[in-house]
Amino acid sequence: MFDPIALIHERARASLQHIVLAEGEDQRVVEGGLMAAQSGLAKITVLGQANVVADLVSKAGINADIGQIDPVTSSLREEMAEAFYQRRKHKGVTLEQAKVAALDPLNFAALLVHTGHADGTIAGAVATTSDTVRAALQVIGMHPGAGAVSSFFLMILNEERHGDKAGAIVFADAGLTIEPTVEQLAGIALASADSFQTLVQQEPRVGMLSFSTMGSASHPSIDKLNAAKDLARAQRPSLTLDGELQFDAAYVPAVAASKAPTSQIQGDANVFIFPSLVAANIAYKIAQRIGGATAIGPILQGLTKPANDLSRGCSAKDVFELIAVTALQAASAQPETAEP
Repeated sequence: MFDPIALIHERARASLQHIVLAEGEDQRVVEGGLMAAQSGLAKITVLGQANVVADLVSKAGINADIGQIDPVTSSLREEMAEAFYQRRKHKGVTLEQAKVAALDPLNFAALLVHTGHADGTIAGAVATTSDTVRAALQVIGMHPGAGAVSSFFLMILNEERHGDKAGAIVFADAGLTIEPTVEQLAGIALASADSFQTLVQQEPRVGMLSFSTMGSASHPSIDKLNAAKDLARAQRPSLTLDGELQFDAAYVPAVAASKAPTSQIQGDANVFIFPSLVAANIAYKIAQRIGGATAIGPILQGLTKPANDLSRGCSAKDVFELIAVTALQAASAQPETAEP
């Protein structure tokens, strides 16, 4: 049976990227980092005071080596301040302000990635999504080819619960864009298809979701979804993408045969694009808590280099899995000039 998590782990080990964890004074983060280092998923550095990190490492009882940096005492402090200043001086940030801002662990971690001292960063176990994403956008920057930064969850379906549907699917945008515009929806669809291909190495089949299937209802939200579909198709004609589809018409072949017999998807979508953050966030939590799926994310897409956001309810295992995903994103990232 195809095991997407095993494949992700195997490819992460082969790439051996350097991932920095901004919240190194959180037990879950330290344990997840130690687990990743022990498994060879990545080289790990955590940010935090040396004595606090050492105590958490001791409590974890996991035999692995991870690096530790305290932004306040680090020999990289001045370099990171200068890098922050260069990124933000066009917004009126002074060098003195940059010296203070660079000490924030979220900024410092992002700066390590921006300057090439690390390949990717993870936060969000303690910090809010808005703070985590703000640091990534301000320091690492948006990829020039991405219309916007968005997020997705990699949902892992197991054979026992999900039968022949076992494997990986993507839910987007379940963590960032509250009410996407037509252009944003199209961008989310294309970026999510690329992310699925990068992580799972299978052909993406994108279903644009609604409460209507192929004209069974009329509403402005459906018009917006169809406009986004048309825009995405125009930009990527070779991509298998269809909508508007109810979830069952996108997921169940027998339902698709009845509701959407002419659909490109035929009930076999693996990338699901929701019309709003409300719908996507509720859906992924239901799939996780009732449906028994494993949810990895939220995973950010559209940045020049990877920076990912944990849920504040995460476990050490969640940190571990997101490290593997971040490592793969880093391995496939293209070095281009970021938009600050």
